[in-house]
Amino acid sequence: MILIMSERGDGAAERVLAALRRRGAHLVGSGDAAGRWPVLWWDNGDFPGRSRITAAFAGGERRLLLDTGTELVDLSRVTAVWRSRPSGPRADAVGDATQRAHAELQAEVLLDGVWSLLDARWLPGRRADELRAHNKVFHLARAIELGFTVPDTTYTNDPERLATAFDAAGGRLVAKQIAAERFEVDGAPHRAYTTVINRRHLTSRHRLRHEPVILQPYVDKAVELRVIVVGERVLAAEIDASDSPSAHEDWRHYDNDRVRYGPHRLPAEVARRCARLVAAVGLTYAALDLIVTPGGEYVFLELNSNGAWGFVELWAGLPVSDAIAAWLMDGEER
Repeated sequence: MILIMSERGDGAAERVLAALRRRGAHLVGSGDAAGRWPVLWWDNGDFPGRSRITAAFAGGERRLLLDTGTELVDLSRVTAVWRSRPSGPRADAVGDATQRAHAELQAEVLLDGVWSLLDARWLPGRRADELRAHNKVFHLARAIELGFTVPDTTYTNDPERLATAFDAAGGRLVAKQIAAERFEVDGAPHRAYTTVINRRHLTSRHRLRHEPVILQPYVDKAVELRVIVVGERVLAAEIDASDSPSAHEDWRHYDNDRVRYGPHRLPAEVARRCARLVAAVGLTYAALDLIVTPGGEYVFLELNSNGAWGFVELWAGLPVSDAIAAWLMDGEER
């Protein structure tokens, strides 16, 4: 059995499920005609509110059961798990916020324990592995060890380091968030994008002590790359945002009328290095961001342990959902 762990409405999960169905799989509880390989799509946000997990040990044996409310699943049957966009446990029925957080913590600990006992292959990895690999300090060090070209990089909350890095970069410096997650400003969703530093920023550098950032010299680009690694398969999309005022410094602004997407043929050694890096940080999937300089040099920027790939498939035409389906199905076929 393949377990897809993701929130409802996840478009990426829908695309992979379609690829799995084309290979003869069927979605449990959907009314699909029974195929050779069952697939269960479960949102762990249903736990503990709407689903039940039991880990029972008796007589030298153990049972790991998931009751989704409509299906009772023996988790020992699971051969592959894909953590696409898991919600995380939710105890919405518990009114008090402190008690709700306590209940959700207990649920998360139980889930981690159960998942640790599954004799299954994980994409991109178990939660702890994914969190560790996503840390930019950790994976940048591994990238350097594997021989990637990497910009001189400083992670710091020392205000004086900003001025030092600015001078070392010849006044061509960028700042990035260490954890590029959305947050709220005055109650509205917000995301901090790559910021080109100028001398005006230096006058307020004292604010840096409140929140560490990443500092790197600006890297001139011919194109940017989003490289998707699924097991040993490497798919690269190039992103040319040179004509976009908003996306030129950070393609995540998604100015699609002015940005060109397309497939990119990586040099064999760069592709191998990408696959080795993902394995070295303990994952089976990751999205890597690189720059190709005007001189043709490949420069590593960062690794996203569960990075988005839908636009790579939709706009660059690369078969990522098929690659994920093939990886998941490999465990069943074994």
